[in-house]
Amino acid sequence: MITRKRLAAGVCGLLAAMTVASAPTPAAAGEPDAKSSPKVELTLDVSGSMRARDIDGQSRMAAAKQAFNEVLDAVPDEVQLGIRTLGANYRGEDRKVGCKDTRQLYPVGPLNRTEAKTAVATLAPTGWTPIGPALLGAADDLKGGDATRRIVLITDGEDTCAPLDPCQVARDIAAKGIHLTVDTLGLLPDAKTRNQLSCIAEATGGTYTSVQHTKQLRDRVHQLVDRAAHPVVTPVATEGAQQCADAPELKAGLYSDREKFAEHRWYRVNVRPGQELRASVSLAADRAVNNDYGVLLRASTVHGREIVRGSEAGDGRTDVISSGLRYPKAPVASGEDGAPAAETVCLQVSNSFSAPASVKTDPGLPVELTVDLVDGPDDASDAAFFGLGHGWWLLGSLVLSGLVAGLLWGWISRWRVTVWRTN
Repeated sequence: MITRKRLAAGVCGLLAAMTVASAPTPAAAGEPDAKSSPKVELTLDVSGSMRARDIDGQSRMAAAKQAFNEVLDAVPDEVQLGIRTLGANYRGEDRKVGCKDTRQLYPVGPLNRTEAKTAVATLAPTGWTPIGPALLGAADDLKGGDATRRIVLITDGEDTCAPLDPCQVARDIAAKGIHLTVDTLGLLPDAKTRNQLSCIAEATGGTYTSVQHTKQLRDRVHQLVDRAAHPVVTPVATEGAQQCADAPELKAGLYSDREKFAEHRWYRVNVRPGQELRASVSLAADRAVNNDYGVLLRASTVHGREIVRGSEAGDGRTDVISSGLRYPKAPVASGEDGAPAAETVCLQVSNSFSAPASVKTDPGLPVELTVDLVDGPDDASDAAFFGLGHGWWLLGSLVLSGLVAGLLWGWISRWRVTVWRTN
Protein backbone atom coordinates (compact mmCIF):
# COMPACT_ATOMS: atom_id res chain seq x y z
CA MET A 1 0.00 0.00 0.00
CA ILE A 2 2.77 2.40 0.94
CA THR A 3 4.56 1.55 -2.30
CA ARG A 4 1.42 2.30 -4.34
CA LYS A 5 0.96 5.64 -2.56
CA ARG A 6 4.56 6.61 -3.25
CA LEU A 7 4.19 5.60 -6.89
CA ALA A 8 1.00 7.66 -7.26
CA ALA A 9 2.63 10.66 -5.58
CA GLY A 10 5.61 10.38 -7.88
CA VAL A 11 3.41 10.27 -10.98
CA CYS A 12 1.43 13.33 -9.77
CA GLY A 13 4.67 15.21 -9.09
CA LEU A 14 5.99 14.38 -12.53
CA LEU A 15 2.77 15.59 -14.21
CA ALA A 16 2.85 18.81 -12.18
CA ALA A 17 6.44 19.45 -13.17
CA MET A 18 5.63 18.88 -16.82
CA THR A 19 2.66 21.26 -16.59
CA VAL A 20 4.78 24.00 -15.02
CA ALA A 21 7.54 23.52 -17.58
CA SER A 22 5.17 23.72 -20.52
CA ALA A 23 3.25 26.76 -19.23
CA PRO A 24 4.54 30.15 -20.40
CA THR A 25 6.54 32.06 -17.82
CA PRO A 26 5.22 35.48 -16.78
CA ALA A 27 8.08 37.15 -18.62
CA ALA A 28 7.46 35.18 -21.79
CA ALA A 29 3.68 35.56 -21.65
CA GLY A 30 3.54 39.28 -21.01
CA GLU A 31 6.89 40.49 -22.34
CA PRO A 32 6.55 43.20 -24.99
CA ASP A 33 8.45 43.05 -28.24
CA ALA A 34 11.93 44.33 -27.47
CA LYS A 35 12.43 45.59 -31.02
CA SER A 36 11.30 49.16 -31.56
CA SER A 37 9.43 50.06 -34.73
CA PRO A 38 11.19 52.28 -37.28
CA LYS A 39 9.77 55.80 -37.60
CA VAL A 40 9.42 57.96 -40.71
CA GLU A 41 7.97 61.45 -41.11
CA LEU A 42 7.16 62.74 -44.59
CA THR A 43 7.69 66.51 -44.51
CA LEU A 44 5.98 68.26 -47.42
CA ASP A 45 6.36 71.81 -48.69
CA VAL A 46 2.89 73.33 -49.25
CA SER A 47 4.10 76.85 -50.03
CA GLY A 48 2.58 79.00 -52.77
CA SER A 49 5.16 77.94 -55.37
CA MET A 50 3.72 74.42 -55.31
CA ARG A 51 0.88 75.74 -57.52
CA ALA A 52 3.19 75.75 -60.55
CA ARG A 53 1.94 73.35 -63.24
CA ASP A 54 5.17 71.87 -64.60
CA ILE A 55 5.25 68.21 -63.50
CA ASP A 56 3.66 65.88 -66.07
CA GLY A 57 1.03 68.48 -66.97
CA GLN A 58 -0.22 68.98 -63.42
CA SER A 59 0.68 71.16 -60.47
CA ARG A 60 3.54 70.24 -58.15
CA MET A 61 1.02 69.90 -55.34
CA ALA A 62 -1.13 67.48 -57.33
CA ALA A 63 1.94 65.41 -58.21
CA ALA A 64 2.94 65.26 -54.54
CA LYS A 65 -0.57 64.20 -53.47
CA GLN A 66 -0.68 61.46 -56.09
CA ALA A 67 2.73 60.18 -55.04
CA PHE A 68 1.76 60.29 -51.35
CA ASN A 69 -1.43 58.28 -51.90
CA GLU A 70 0.45 55.54 -53.75
CA VAL A 71 3.23 55.47 -51.14
CA LEU A 72 0.71 55.25 -48.27
CA ASP A 73 -0.78 52.12 -49.84
CA ALA A 74 2.63 50.41 -49.76
CA VAL A 75 3.99 51.42 -46.33
CA PRO A 76 5.29 48.29 -44.50
CA ASP A 77 3.19 47.37 -41.46
CA GLU A 78 6.14 47.63 -39.08
CA VAL A 79 6.84 51.28 -39.96
CA GLN A 80 5.33 54.07 -37.87
CA LEU A 81 4.66 56.95 -40.26
CA GLY A 82 3.70 60.58 -39.81
CA ILE A 83 3.21 63.61 -42.06
CA ARG A 84 4.31 67.20 -41.39
CA THR A 85 3.70 70.25 -43.55
CA LEU A 86 5.40 73.61 -43.98
CA GLY A 87 3.73 76.68 -45.46
CA ALA A 88 0.27 75.08 -45.45
CA ASN A 89 -1.79 77.50 -43.37
CA TYR A 90 -0.68 81.16 -43.27
CA ARG A 91 -1.62 83.24 -46.33
CA GLY A 92 -0.44 86.64 -45.10
CA GLU A 93 2.72 88.68 -45.68
CA ASP A 94 4.05 88.81 -42.10
CA ARG A 95 7.36 86.98 -42.35
CA LYS A 96 7.62 86.24 -38.62
CA VAL A 97 4.24 84.51 -38.67
CA GLY A 98 4.94 82.75 -41.98
CA CYS A 99 8.20 81.33 -40.68
CA LYS A 100 6.34 79.54 -37.88
CA ASP A 101 3.92 77.89 -40.30
CA THR A 102 4.69 74.22 -39.80
CA ARG A 103 2.47 71.60 -38.18
CA GLN A 104 2.05 67.88 -37.89
CA LEU A 105 -0.71 66.83 -40.29
CA TYR A 106 -0.76 63.17 -39.25
CA PRO A 107 0.90 61.88 -36.03
CA VAL A 108 3.77 59.39 -36.14
CA GLY A 109 2.39 55.97 -35.28
CA PRO A 110 0.68 52.90 -36.74
CA LEU A 111 -0.70 53.97 -40.12
CA ASN A 112 -4.41 54.33 -40.84
CA ARG A 113 -4.24 54.71 -44.60
CA THR A 114 -7.72 56.18 -44.99
CA GLU A 115 -7.17 58.90 -42.39
CA ALA A 116 -3.72 59.77 -43.77
CA LYS A 117 -5.04 60.08 -47.34
CA THR A 118 -7.95 62.23 -46.16
CA ALA A 119 -5.53 64.57 -44.39
CA VAL A 120 -3.34 64.87 -47.51
CA ALA A 121 -6.38 65.60 -49.69
CA THR A 122 -7.15 68.77 -47.70
CA LEU A 123 -3.81 70.44 -48.53
CA ALA A 124 -3.66 73.52 -50.76
CA PRO A 125 -0.54 75.59 -51.64
CA THR A 126 -0.51 78.57 -49.34
CA GLY A 127 2.47 80.32 -47.78
CA TRP A 128 6.14 80.44 -46.91
CA THR A 129 8.95 77.83 -46.88
CA PRO A 130 10.19 77.45 -43.27
CA ILE A 131 12.44 74.42 -43.79
CA GLY A 132 14.54 74.99 -40.65
CA PRO A 133 11.54 75.14 -38.25
CA ALA A 134 9.97 72.15 -40.03
CA LEU A 135 13.12 70.05 -39.48
CA LEU A 136 13.13 70.96 -35.79
CA GLY A 137 9.46 70.03 -35.52
CA ALA A 138 9.95 66.74 -37.34
CA ALA A 139 12.90 65.81 -35.12
CA ASP A 140 10.69 66.43 -32.09
CA ASP A 141 7.90 64.29 -33.63
CA LEU A 142 10.31 61.36 -33.96
CA LYS A 143 11.63 61.40 -30.40
CA GLY A 144 11.91 58.18 -28.44
CA GLY A 145 12.97 54.63 -29.21
CA ASP A 146 16.23 53.32 -30.56
CA ALA A 147 15.07 52.15 -33.99
CA THR A 148 15.64 53.87 -37.32
CA ARG A 149 14.33 57.44 -37.56
CA ARG A 150 14.09 59.16 -40.92
CA ILE A 151 12.77 62.50 -42.20
CA VAL A 152 11.87 62.64 -45.89
CA LEU A 153 11.79 66.32 -46.89
CA ILE A 154 10.06 67.25 -50.17
CA THR A 155 10.25 70.85 -51.37
CA ASP A 156 10.42 72.89 -54.56
CA GLY A 157 12.44 75.78 -53.18
CA GLU A 158 15.01 76.92 -50.66
CA ASP A 159 14.23 78.09 -47.15
CA THR A 160 12.73 81.59 -46.94
CA CYS A 161 13.21 82.04 -43.21
CA ALA A 162 16.89 82.99 -42.79
CA PRO A 163 18.86 83.56 -40.58
CA LEU A 164 17.76 80.13 -39.28
CA ASP A 165 20.02 78.16 -41.62
CA PRO A 166 18.50 74.70 -42.33
CA CYS A 167 21.98 73.29 -42.98
CA GLN A 168 23.05 74.33 -39.49
CA VAL A 169 19.79 72.93 -38.08
CA ALA A 170 20.60 69.59 -39.74
CA ARG A 171 24.13 69.62 -38.29
CA ASP A 172 22.76 70.37 -34.82
CA ILE A 173 20.30 67.48 -35.13
CA ALA A 174 23.10 65.13 -36.23
CA ALA A 175 25.35 66.31 -33.39
CA LYS A 176 22.80 65.13 -30.81
CA GLY A 177 23.77 61.56 -31.65
CA ILE A 178 20.16 60.39 -32.05
CA HIS A 179 20.88 58.86 -35.49
CA LEU A 180 18.12 60.71 -37.28
CA THR A 181 18.62 60.76 -41.05
CA VAL A 182 17.21 63.45 -43.33
CA ASP A 183 16.67 62.57 -46.98
CA THR A 184 15.79 65.47 -49.28
CA LEU A 185 13.94 65.59 -52.59
CA GLY A 186 13.90 68.72 -54.74
CA LEU A 187 11.02 69.24 -57.18
CA LEU A 188 12.52 70.80 -60.32
CA PRO A 189 15.16 72.53 -58.15
CA ASP A 190 17.29 75.50 -59.11
CA ALA A 191 20.98 75.68 -58.16
CA LYS A 192 20.40 77.33 -54.75
CA THR A 193 17.73 74.81 -53.76
CA ARG A 194 19.90 71.92 -54.92
CA ASN A 195 22.87 73.14 -52.87
CA GLN A 196 20.80 73.68 -49.74
CA LEU A 197 19.04 70.31 -49.90
CA SER A 198 22.34 68.53 -50.58
CA CYS A 199 23.85 70.23 -47.54
CA ILE A 200 20.95 69.14 -45.30
CA ALA A 201 21.20 65.53 -46.46
CA GLU A 202 25.00 65.34 -46.15
CA ALA A 203 24.90 66.72 -42.60
CA THR A 204 22.81 63.76 -41.40
CA GLY A 205 24.12 60.98 -43.64
CA GLY A 206 21.06 61.12 -45.87
CA THR A 207 20.60 61.38 -49.62
CA TYR A 208 19.50 64.11 -52.02
CA THR A 209 17.42 63.45 -55.14
CA SER A 210 16.34 65.83 -57.89
CA VAL A 211 12.79 65.01 -59.04
CA GLN A 212 11.33 65.80 -62.47
CA HIS A 213 8.32 63.47 -62.71
CA THR A 214 5.50 62.09 -60.54
CA LYS A 215 6.63 58.47 -60.93
CA GLN A 216 10.15 59.42 -59.92
CA LEU A 217 8.84 61.13 -56.78
CA ARG A 218 6.64 58.16 -55.87
CA ASP A 219 9.36 55.58 -56.43
CA ARG A 220 11.97 57.50 -54.43
CA VAL A 221 9.72 58.18 -51.43
CA HIS A 222 8.61 54.54 -51.40
CA GLN A 223 12.24 53.43 -51.55
CA LEU A 224 13.19 55.63 -48.57
CA VAL A 225 10.23 54.45 -46.46
CA ASP A 226 11.05 50.85 -47.30
CA ARG A 227 14.69 51.47 -46.40
CA ALA A 228 13.61 52.50 -42.90
CA ALA A 229 11.98 49.09 -42.48
CA HIS A 230 15.25 47.35 -43.37
CA PRO A 231 17.90 49.47 -41.64
CA VAL A 232 21.64 48.97 -41.60
CA VAL A 233 23.61 48.77 -38.35
CA THR A 234 23.16 51.92 -36.26
CA PRO A 235 26.42 53.32 -34.83
CA VAL A 236 26.72 53.70 -31.06
CA ALA A 237 27.29 57.30 -30.02
CA THR A 238 30.52 57.82 -28.07
CA GLU A 239 32.76 60.73 -27.16
CA GLY A 240 36.52 60.53 -27.50
CA ALA A 241 38.84 62.11 -24.92
CA GLN A 242 41.74 64.52 -25.17
CA GLN A 243 44.15 61.87 -23.87
CA CYS A 244 44.26 58.09 -23.72
CA ALA A 245 44.01 57.89 -19.93
CA ASP A 246 40.51 59.39 -20.04
CA ALA A 247 39.37 57.69 -23.26
CA PRO A 248 36.25 55.50 -23.45
CA GLU A 249 36.82 51.76 -23.75
CA LEU A 250 35.41 50.39 -27.00
CA LYS A 251 34.39 46.82 -27.77
CA ALA A 252 34.02 45.43 -31.29
CA GLY A 253 31.36 47.48 -33.05
CA LEU A 254 30.45 50.63 -34.97
CA TYR A 255 30.72 54.03 -33.25
CA SER A 256 29.93 57.65 -34.11
CA ASP A 257 31.44 60.84 -32.72
CA ARG A 258 32.04 64.49 -33.63
CA GLU A 259 35.50 66.00 -34.03
CA LYS A 260 36.39 69.67 -34.34
CA PHE A 261 38.57 70.92 -37.16
CA ALA A 262 42.25 69.91 -36.63
CA GLU A 263 41.42 68.04 -33.41
CA HIS A 264 42.84 64.85 -31.83
CA ARG A 265 40.55 62.38 -30.07
CA TRP A 266 41.44 59.21 -28.16
CA TYR A 267 39.74 55.84 -27.59
CA ARG A 268 40.90 52.60 -25.93
CA VAL A 269 40.60 48.98 -27.04
CA ASN A 270 41.72 45.91 -25.07
CA VAL A 271 43.45 43.33 -27.30
CA ARG A 272 44.14 39.85 -25.94
CA PRO A 273 47.13 37.75 -27.03
CA GLY A 274 46.30 35.89 -30.23
CA GLN A 275 43.83 38.55 -31.38
CA GLU A 276 44.13 41.05 -34.20
CA LEU A 277 42.74 44.56 -33.90
CA ARG A 278 41.24 45.92 -37.11
CA ALA A 279 40.11 49.52 -36.98
CA SER A 280 38.97 52.06 -39.54
CA VAL A 281 37.77 55.66 -39.36
CA SER A 282 35.79 57.88 -41.73
CA LEU A 283 35.32 61.65 -41.49
CA ALA A 284 32.58 63.36 -43.47
CA ALA A 285 32.99 66.87 -44.86
CA ASP A 286 29.42 68.03 -44.26
CA ARG A 287 30.18 71.68 -45.11
CA ALA A 288 32.56 73.73 -47.23
CA VAL A 289 36.21 73.02 -46.32
CA ASN A 290 39.57 74.16 -47.62
CA ASN A 291 41.16 72.09 -50.36
CA ASP A 292 43.93 70.27 -48.46
CA TYR A 293 42.94 67.85 -45.70
CA GLY A 294 43.84 64.53 -44.13
CA VAL A 295 42.89 61.95 -41.52
CA LEU A 296 45.15 59.91 -39.23
CA LEU A 297 44.29 56.75 -37.28
CA ARG A 298 47.14 55.84 -34.94
CA ALA A 299 47.53 52.94 -32.48
CA SER A 300 49.95 53.30 -29.58
CA THR A 301 50.68 51.80 -26.19
CA VAL A 302 49.48 53.46 -22.98
CA HIS A 303 53.05 54.77 -22.59
CA GLY A 304 52.89 56.58 -25.92
CA ARG A 305 54.98 54.26 -28.11
CA GLU A 306 53.50 54.09 -31.60
CA ILE A 307 52.51 50.62 -32.76
CA VAL A 308 51.03 51.24 -36.19
CA ARG A 309 49.25 53.99 -38.08
CA GLY A 310 47.03 54.53 -41.09
CA SER A 311 46.59 57.86 -42.84
CA GLU A 312 44.99 59.38 -45.90
CA ALA A 313 45.20 62.83 -47.45
CA GLY A 314 43.42 64.59 -50.27
CA ASP A 315 42.60 67.86 -51.93
CA GLY A 316 39.58 69.31 -53.69
CA ARG A 317 35.96 68.36 -53.10
CA THR A 318 35.27 65.33 -50.92
CA ASP A 319 32.36 63.83 -49.02
CA VAL A 320 34.21 61.25 -46.91
CA ILE A 321 37.87 60.48 -46.24
CA SER A 322 38.85 57.20 -44.57
CA SER A 323 41.82 55.27 -43.23
CA GLY A 324 42.44 52.05 -41.31
CA LEU A 325 44.99 49.83 -39.57
CA ARG A 326 45.68 46.28 -38.38
CA TYR A 327 47.52 45.23 -35.25
CA PRO A 328 48.04 41.49 -34.51
CA LYS A 329 49.09 40.72 -30.94
CA ALA A 330 51.33 37.69 -30.64
CA PRO A 331 49.84 34.66 -28.84
CA VAL A 332 51.16 33.55 -25.46
CA ALA A 333 53.92 30.95 -25.62
CA SER A 334 52.78 27.43 -24.79
CA GLY A 335 53.47 26.34 -21.25
CA GLU A 336 52.77 29.70 -19.58
CA ASP A 337 50.37 29.51 -16.66
CA GLY A 338 47.38 31.75 -15.98
CA ALA A 339 45.03 33.65 -18.23
CA PRO A 340 46.91 35.99 -20.59
CA ALA A 341 46.42 39.68 -19.82
CA ALA A 342 44.94 41.94 -22.50
CA GLU A 343 46.93 44.88 -23.84
CA THR A 344 45.30 48.30 -23.79
CA VAL A 345 45.76 49.90 -27.19
CA CYS A 346 45.20 53.64 -27.52
CA LEU A 347 43.52 54.70 -30.77
CA GLN A 348 44.07 58.31 -31.84
CA VAL A 349 41.86 59.91 -34.49
CA SER A 350 43.17 63.19 -35.91
CA ASN A 351 42.17 65.37 -38.82
CA SER A 352 43.75 68.27 -40.69
CA PHE A 353 40.56 69.83 -42.02
CA SER A 354 40.23 73.62 -42.13
CA ALA A 355 37.52 75.93 -43.42
CA PRO A 356 37.01 79.51 -44.58
CA ALA A 357 36.26 82.05 -41.86
CA SER A 358 32.62 82.28 -43.01
CA VAL A 359 31.98 78.58 -42.27
CA LYS A 360 30.66 77.57 -38.85
CA THR A 361 32.88 74.93 -37.27
CA ASP A 362 30.45 73.97 -34.51
CA PRO A 363 29.30 71.22 -34.29
CA GLY A 364 32.37 69.29 -35.38
CA LEU A 365 32.73 66.95 -38.33
CA PRO A 366 30.93 63.56 -38.22
CA VAL A 367 33.25 60.66 -37.34
CA GLU A 368 32.46 56.97 -37.80
CA LEU A 369 34.83 54.49 -36.16
CA THR A 370 34.76 50.74 -36.74
CA VAL A 371 36.49 48.38 -34.29
CA ASP A 372 36.83 44.64 -34.86
CA LEU A 373 38.72 41.99 -32.88
CA VAL A 374 39.40 38.74 -34.73
CA ASP A 375 41.67 35.74 -34.29
CA GLY A 376 45.22 36.70 -35.17
CA PRO A 377 46.91 35.28 -38.30
CA ASP A 378 48.76 32.01 -38.01
CA ASP A 379 49.61 31.59 -41.68
CA ALA A 380 52.94 32.85 -43.00
CA SER A 381 51.19 33.94 -46.21
CA ASP A 382 49.37 36.64 -44.25
CA ALA A 383 51.42 39.85 -44.23
CA ALA A 384 50.33 40.57 -40.68
CA PHE A 385 51.92 37.31 -39.59
CA PHE A 386 55.31 38.90 -40.15
CA GLY A 387 54.35 41.97 -38.20
CA LEU A 388 54.24 44.13 -41.30
CA GLY A 389 51.53 46.10 -39.58
CA HIS A 390 54.28 47.29 -37.22
CA GLY A 391 55.97 50.10 -39.12
CA TRP A 392 59.33 49.66 -37.37
CA TRP A 393 59.53 45.98 -38.29
CA LEU A 394 58.94 46.76 -41.93
CA LEU A 395 61.47 49.59 -41.91
CA GLY A 396 64.06 47.38 -40.18
CA SER A 397 63.57 44.53 -42.63
CA LEU A 398 63.98 46.90 -45.59
CA VAL A 399 67.17 48.40 -44.11
CA LEU A 400 68.63 44.95 -43.42
CA SER A 401 67.74 43.72 -46.92
CA GLY A 402 69.36 46.79 -48.47
CA LEU A 403 72.53 46.31 -46.41
CA VAL A 404 72.89 42.65 -47.38
CA ALA A 405 72.21 43.43 -51.04
CA GLY A 406 74.81 46.24 -51.00
CA LEU A 407 77.49 44.03 -49.43
CA LEU A 408 76.76 41.24 -51.86
CA TRP A 409 76.89 43.56 -54.87
CA GLY A 410 80.16 45.12 -53.65
CA TRP A 411 81.78 41.71 -53.20
CA ILE A 412 80.69 40.60 -56.70
CA SER A 413 81.99 43.83 -58.23
CA ARG A 414 85.41 43.48 -56.54
CA TRP A 415 85.65 39.84 -57.64
CA ARG A 416 84.89 40.78 -61.27
CA VAL A 417 87.50 43.57 -61.21
CA THR A 418 90.11 41.17 -59.77
CA VAL A 419 89.37 38.57 -62.45
CA TRP A 420 89.58 41.21 -65.17
CA ARG A 421 93.01 42.43 -63.96
CA THR A 422 94.32 38.88 -63.70
CA ASN A 423 93.36 38.10 -67.27
